[in-house]
Amino acid sequence: MPDTIAAISTAIGEAGIGIVRMSGKGAIDIGNKVFQGNKYTKLIEADNRKLTYGHIVDEKKQPIDEVLIAYMKKPYTYTREDMVEIYCHGGIIPVRKILEILLSNGARLAEPGEFTKRAFLNGRLDLSQAEAVIDIIKSKTEKSLRVSFDQLEGVLSKEIGEIRNILLSMIAHIEVSIDFPDEDIEEVTFEELGKDATHVIHKIEELLSTADRGKVLREGIDTVILGKPNVGKSSLLNAILREKRAIVTDIPGTTRDIIEEYVNIDGIPLKIIDTAGIRDTEDAVEKIGVDMARDRIDSADLIIAIFDSSRDITDEDYEIISMIEDKKSLILLNKTDLPSKYTIEFLQNLVGDKEIISTSISKGQGIGLVEDRIKDMFYSGKIQSDSSVVVTNIRHKNQLEKSLINIKSAMKDIERQVPLDCIEVDLRDCWENLGEISGDTVGEDILDKIFSEFCIGK
Repeated sequence: MPDTIAAISTAIGEAGIGIVRMSGKGAIDIGNKVFQGNKYTKLIEADNRKLTYGHIVDEKKQPIDEVLIAYMKKPYTYTREDMVEIYCHGGIIPVRKILEILLSNGARLAEPGEFTKRAFLNGRLDLSQAEAVIDIIKSKTEKSLRVSFDQLEGVLSKEIGEIRNILLSMIAHIEVSIDFPDEDIEEVTFEELGKDATHVIHKIEELLSTADRGKVLREGIDTVILGKPNVGKSSLLNAILREKRAIVTDIPGTTRDIIEEYVNIDGIPLKIIDTAGIRDTEDAVEKIGVDMARDRIDSADLIIAIFDSSRDITDEDYEIISMIEDKKSLILLNKTDLPSKYTIEFLQNLVGDKEIISTSISKGQGIGLVEDRIKDMFYSGKIQSDSSVVVTNIRHKNQLEKSLINIKSAMKDIERQVPLDCIEVDLRDCWENLGEISGDTVGEDILDKIFSEFCIGK
């Protein structure tokens, strides 16, 4: 990669410090042009990998900002290229001005994730480790951070590598048996192939068994609060968040748009979504909100359906019951502090075996029990994130599923003792699909898609 890239690596806005970084063959040369030190005339005169005080200057040698700067020579850098990092004042103008000066001196603006992409292409990280970088940045709980950090450290890569080595050994033995049948070489047996294939199947299934837990850690539990107007949906959102995020009134239809918030329940990231009340309405804006609420049901991991015990069951309530029939749901019978129009037993007959919790959200009654049940419904109340490997990425899960199909197909052929070259095809497909997780066999289009999700400057 002959060009030099530059980008702002800190968030846009006011802060104590802003960081602008460069990577590439020309990074140190550009640093020499734009830096003016009190002790050193040029950046290269300072010590490698140590901060140096001075100023960034423009083309007229006029100081732009007071900075600390460091240059780092390859290969011991994040990208394994020469790098320069400039620590300046964190206002919007200083960092942008410094970036403009770097670009005018020969650098180009980095694409999203290009620093990490270069780290991958230069062999510092494999692809799963590179993806862990963005997971760390987006971590919503300490447990999701721990899992992402383990992946960055190569825990998943090591597991995938061990499986691929078994497959490679199987492929090598098959090829020797096919290509050199007359040589004095120990011939591979179907018994040995079956033993190795069984081990590979077990290892892949073990990884896949963590994928649901990993999805929750990475993305949160997609939880939709559902109910007809004025049953307490927004009050529940506010109660779980411990803040007044949604407007609560006695007027039906107050919530018209979708409100999304993240909350941490004992290490479980919960993406909680407050929806418009389900009802027939002539209000065009409210109708859009109701339609959006219906659409969210299909993609939800969990639905909290709220019913108002102080009012008679209506057609809207029956519609909600039918909508959640096949969904993982938690039923709340709310406003139990008021005179009831029907009993919890009556509602239980309507919702079948779904659990019902009696609440008075406005009085704060039952909220703790709701949170406990959410934890119980996912992994018996506690996510075990201390597992050695957790698959958190949907791309990794898809590749593991493809690999499992390949190895199970090979296993069937081994049991039928079909020709070895037929078995080898499935084994090689399995090996290549697993290689896409680590990046050993991945295509440029997949790389572009993965790194496009990164922020610029990382």
